[in-house]
Amino acid sequence: MMWANYKYTSRYRALWLALPLLLMAVGTQARTLHVGAGQTYSRLRPALARAAAGDTVLVHPGVYREGNLVLNRRVVLRGVGWPVLDGRHRDELLTVKAHGFELSGFVLRRSGQGSMIDYAGVKVYDSRDVYIHHNRLQDCFFGIYLSGCAGGRVEYNTLQGNPDHQTQNESGNGIHLWRCAGMQVRNNRVSGHRDGIYFEFVTDSRIERNLSENNLRYGLHFMFSHQNTYQRNTFRRNGAGVAVMYSRGVRMQRNTFLENRGAASYGLLLKDISDSHISDNVFEGNTVGVQLESVSRCTLRRNRVARNGWGMRLTASCDANWLTGNAFIGNTFDLATNGTVMLNVLRGNYWDKYRGYDLNRDQVGDVPYHPLSAFSYAVEQLPAAIIFFRSPMVEMLDRTEQLVPSLTPAALTDPRPRIRL
Repeated sequence: MMWANYKYTSRYRALWLALPLLLMAVGTQARTLHVGAGQTYSRLRPALARAAAGDTVLVHPGVYREGNLVLNRRVVLRGVGWPVLDGRHRDELLTVKAHGFELSGFVLRRSGQGSMIDYAGVKVYDSRDVYIHHNRLQDCFFGIYLSGCAGGRVEYNTLQGNPDHQTQNESGNGIHLWRCAGMQVRNNRVSGHRDGIYFEFVTDSRIERNLSENNLRYGLHFMFSHQNTYQRNTFRRNGAGVAVMYSRGVRMQRNTFLENRGAASYGLLLKDISDSHISDNVFEGNTVGVQLESVSRCTLRRNRVARNGWGMRLTASCDANWLTGNAFIGNTFDLATNGTVMLNVLRGNYWDKYRGYDLNRDQVGDVPYHPLSAFSYAVEQLPAAIIFFRSPMVEMLDRTEQLVPSLTPAALTDPRPRIRL
């Protein structure tokens, strides 16, 4: 009997000892707060004020004009039926400083605009593992702005700038990252902004399967950003194409650069880049397919360079680069340079203007190919000479140069041109 009482007392005591832990677990269980007409909260601001870390705030259809919403706790902010956050061209819509924050399912529109303040649809500071996905941003100065973030994801968002803004000062960037690391920017559609996607001081990140088109300046613009990968993106009809500057260890693979045209437009501008790989991309219909300035120890391999004004411009400041396995098709000028010294390697490329032969049928031309025309070299020295492009004398000059090279750098030669694609 005493033994039975002891067991009962021990169990009773253990239950009382465990009760505070059970109450704590119940007290910290994540909640779902509903916002909207007929819901617990009619406005979003008081719901965010009551939300604890780990809670979900579910926002039902409606238009919410509540100024700048500031959030510093880890919550899931989810829209149902595309609720609208409207900044009325006055405010930043959502400002976040919280690890693990998630935002999805919203229309964010009409943020403020200013030359001194970078107003954004959503701006996140100094946070890890944020997840911003499946949102629609319309007429925001900056769209999604991340500063000092790490390990986050920006996916499946659609960003449309104001179509009435025609100058760069009137618009910010669509997706803007500053001093971030380990980020993933995937499957977004960006148009009508200053730069579609902008990276500065961003490392070890990936940009994949995005469409960036009809932006005022660059479809993609990044500087001082090392060890990043850009693949399977499309950059189309942007003001100046894509610019990659002052970076190293970059991988650009399977991207498409289309119809970026204008007096200062490129499919891709590489400036002060080193130790990088640009492979399996398509450059088509641009004023200049690829412009290389002060580029060192980079590999350009298996790219398709087609129907551009200039296929590639390789300035004299470039050295130790390998151009191999690329295909040059239907360009006005395949290759141009502004110097006489050649410190780069051309080998095994396909040139549709090549008229050599292949007697042993190994798919490699038996005669080296000199891709730089005398006229393109003259245009680099005197741009106004382009007005003579259709002159019969130009064709005669180029044919003579092919037979007896004398005006262009002799070292700029592909010793093993491919016969077929």
